[in-house]
Amino acid sequence: MLHNSRFIFFGTPEFAAIILKKLIDADLAPAAVVCNPDRPVGRKKIITPPPVKTRIMNYKLGIRNKIKVIQPEKLDSEFHNSLFMLHNSMPFDFFIVAAYAKILPKEIIQLPRLGAIGVHPSLLPKYRGPTPIQTAILNGEKETGATVFLMDEKVDHGPVLRNEKLEIRDEDNYGSLLKRLAELSANLLIKTLPQYLKGEIKPRPQNGSEATYTKKFTTQDAYINPEILRQVLRPRAQDREVQDGANLEGAINIERRIRALNPKPGVWTIQDGKRIKLLEAELIDGRLKLKKIQIEGKKPKGVGLS
Repeated sequence: MLHNSRFIFFGTPEFAAIILKKLIDADLAPAAVVCNPDRPVGRKKIITPPPVKTRIMNYKLGIRNKIKVIQPEKLDSEFHNSLFMLHNSMPFDFFIVAAYAKILPKEIIQLPRLGAIGVHPSLLPKYRGPTPIQTAILNGEKETGATVFLMDEKVDHGPVLRNEKLEIRDEDNYGSLLKRLAELSANLLIKTLPQYLKGEIKPRPQNGSEATYTKKFTTQDAYINPEILRQVLRPRAQDREVQDGANLEGAINIERRIRALNPKPGVWTIQDGKRIKLLEAELIDGRLKLKKIQIEGKKPKGVGLS
């Protein structure tokens, strides 16, 4: 039943690309994919497709040709009309939505007969919104998870079909946790979809009183005051002072930010008038030790600040 279903996959970034690949490899290729347009990337502004489109392009021609790629700038009337025409030519059973930055209007969510199925990298209703992975790391959570749910017109709000927990390791950064959560999400989808299509799963409403929300992080959120950084850096053995509670808290906060907010917006500070990216760090005896930095205009290097 599932393998005969016709669906559209909505998603753009690496999280969505990992899920899409798992679905295709499980012989669950979508009829179409909706993702963001190609964008200029890097100093040379090279036009680059989003990760989801890149994954499709990496498959053999036979698979690529079966998946229609749609890249609207806006979900405007032109997009609505093209989607409705596509649906009318051969109706879709459901949509899958994973990290698609645009909010789908109600008329699109309700277009397929089984609705739109969302995948979110948190244990909903906790950490609704755009940055659940980063926020879990910043808050020092010991576990997070993935949720498969039925979408409605509100963000990450609809009834839950299934969720599953995942331990957050001490060394996890945004990239490593994203990959693990994407793989968990894909497996959860593959396990949940057949049961949902057969009517074996009863959707469970979210408890709104337990909902928490995340925000988009800015460059300013990733700025580290150089004086605070100096206080929490691991000193040379002969200069080591007794660590106080404030410095310990500051060291933990900065280490979490380095793990959560790289590569975007990118953790940074100022030293000698130059902008320095703080790429990797660790905590040793309550002190922060920088492992990799990048001075403005230079390549990353494994040398700490002192």
